[in-house]
Parts: sequence; structure tokens; C-alpha cells
Amino acid sequence: MTVAAVLHRAGHMKKAVIAIAAVGIQAFMTCASAQPLKVGFVDIQLVLQESAPSKAAGVRLESEFGNRSRELVRLEATLRQDTEKLDKDAPALSETERSRRVRELANQRRELERKGREFQEDAERRQQEEQRVVKDKFDKAVKQVFDAEKYDLILQDGVRFHSQAVDVTKKVLDAMSAQR
Repeated sequence: MTVAAVLHRAGHMKKAVIAIAAVGIQAFMTCASAQPLKVGFVDIQLVLQESAPSKAAGVRLESEFGNRSRELVRLEATLRQDTEKLDKDAPALSETERSRRVRELANQRRELERKGREFQEDAERRQQEEQRVVKDKFDKAVKQVFDAEKYDLILQDGVRFHSQAVDVTKKVLDAMSAQR
């Protein structure tokens, strides 16, 4: 699962609440003062696809887990080949030999499942660590743009329609790239 996919699943309910709150705040602010409300929008999916921290996280995860993933694919192919060979050879094998090979296949399958679980747990843990780092950088970049350009409100996703005039995604990407 990618960083973008996990963050995307953060919930549509939260997005709806943000959009409703934004409309309410804008209505209140318009009535309360003559100053227009300065609103911005950030496309988080674009940020997660294009930002340097997200790309770097993907490279780190691939380098850390790529070999293990390829090894699991290789072990699965070997198990499949061995199973097919047993199916083909079974009529000609003695009961003892057939039982021995069935036990070997069961052991191979258990080992593959164990390694698969370990891989999944390790990959998910590291993915969450990387997501926290990217999310922290994203939040800092949004706050930087918010403060520097004196926005009253910046929305993140959850908005189906918005004008390019309020899209600050590029500014957030630039701010993320400038971070160390």
C-alpha cells in the first residue's frame, strides 16, 4: 500500500466536515466584517505524488524491501513448481515417498506464509514511519504558506470544486522541497 493510498483512506467524513466548516466560517466572516476571507486549497494527492519527501520515502522503502519482496515471489514460484511436479509424479511414487514430499511442501508453504507475514508487518511498520515523516513535512509546509501569505483558511482535499485561484498546492510543494 502506498503512502498516498493510506492517507487517501483518512476518511471522506472528515472531508465533508471540513467543507461544511469552511462554508460556515466563510459565511460568518463575510457577515462579521467587510474584509474578504482568504481561502486556499491543497491537493494532497498531488503533493504525495510529486513532493520530494514522498518520492524519497518510496525509494527508501523499495531499497529496504525490494529484495525481500523478490525473494517471496521466488519462493512462491518454487512452491508452485514443486506442487505441480508432485501432482505429475504422484501416480509413480511409493506411498512413503509421496508422504515425504507432501510434508516437504507443507513445510515450504508454512515457511512462505511466515515470511510473508513478517514481510507485511515490517513493510507496514516502515511505511507508517515514512508516512509520519512526510505528513510532518507536509503540515510544516502548509503552515509556512498559511503564515507567509496570511491565509484565513487552507483546505486539504475534501473539496470537489475549487478555483485555480485558491489552489496553493504548488506553493506547498515548493515549501516541502525547501525543507531539509
